[in-house]
Amino acid sequence: MKSSRMLSLVALCVVLLTAVSSVSRSQAGAADKILFDDFSYANNAAMKSNGWILRTEPGWPGVPGATWSEDGVTLHKESRQTIVRMTSSTDGTGPNTRQTQICHQRKYLEGTYAARVRFTDAPVSGPGGDQLVESFYSISPLKAPMDLDYSELDFEYLPNGGWGIAGPTLYATTWETFSPEPNWKKDNVFKTTGGSQAGWHTLVKQVMNQKVTYYVDGKLFAEHGGEYYPEDTMSINFNLWFIRDGLIKSSERRTYQEDIDWVFHQAGVALTPQQVEAAVANFRKRSVKFQDSVPAKVPALNSPCNF
Repeated sequence: MKSSRMLSLVALCVVLLTAVSSVSRSQAGAADKILFDDFSYANNAAMKSNGWILRTEPGWPGVPGATWSEDGVTLHKESRQTIVRMTSSTDGTGPNTRQTQICHQRKYLEGTYAARVRFTDAPVSGPGGDQLVESFYSISPLKAPMDLDYSELDFEYLPNGGWGIAGPTLYATTWETFSPEPNWKKDNVFKTTGGSQAGWHTLVKQVMNQKVTYYVDGKLFAEHGGEYYPEDTMSINFNLWFIRDGLIKSSERRTYQEDIDWVFHQAGVALTPQQVEAAVANFRKRSVKFQDSVPAKVPALNSPCNF
């Protein structure tokens, strides 16, 4: 009996050691798959050389006929750090509307996504009141209407309301799929909170174990799962666009901005907001301005910056 119990204990120890070793290897592998960008660039060309796409392709979303302008993406020094600024403007007409979007390569799925962004409520010039969207999101292409492989995870701030909600609203939205206009249909789940979000915020998304968990400034904001869990490889994106049915009745040009301090992704692991902040602080302490060790798919996926 003693011999039998001893053998059982030995077997249990082997199983536990194997499990610990497997977890350690998994964590070590995840540690090698990181995107961090401090946006310490001298110009947009340098930003592009690190895999960023500055959208120029026309199309949805926003005001029909609007231009997606690379010129709306600029770099600025603030508190000894460089930030990316997206600037979008409109006079209420499509031809005179400029919207902005930046996209990183399409090679991200499970793991932790994070960014520090500054939302704004008021235009820097012109009259206020337009409904617009300030965002940090990840997305895959829609191969066909109601494509069930489609994946999209959004943080979106609407400073002047929209989509049936009045007043400043922050959304966290996880998509199963949708059908574009003119036969608009959607299948998503979302959480909102009202009130001004003007200022800097750290936004974190964990995509692991069949759950998508959203945090704002270290606090749990939303948790989604089930059929809404992403299936397809995504790109990392930011955009600033106007809701076409939410423009004020004015022909005076008005201009809005959204700023980005840094962006971070670690594949294959769910990091807490505190762990993300510690990782970013460590990069900055070591003067690491950019790291991209997240492997591309083989062959590399097409990375459109058009939605």
